[in-house]
Amino acid sequence: MISNERPSPYGFRSHKPDPTSPLRPKVEEDVLKIEVIQIERKTFTLTLKENDRGRFLRITEQVGGAYGRRNNLIIPSTGLEEFRRILGEMVEAARK
Repeated sequence: MISNERPSPYGFRSHKPDPTSPLRPKVEEDVLKIEVIQIERKTFTLTLKENDRGRFLRITEQVGGAYGRRNNLIIPSTGLEEFRRILGEMVEAARK
């Protein structure tokens, strides 16, 4: 059985928001820097932001053009040095 075919112990969870649950208030975020890179057919947007909780890097992968799927990865600024170190190790391993 493929792992994503296993039933969840939490029951069925829709990816759509529950209309009966209260919406979370929008958190004000300041954009500090944005970089966009295109790698083959994927577009990555790296955005350094800041909010009341601190600074973080949001990496957004856009698949399938302007209206395609988006995947996000958020890294708190406290983990950026370690992320850079590990990414450097991955780049070195890919060169071998």
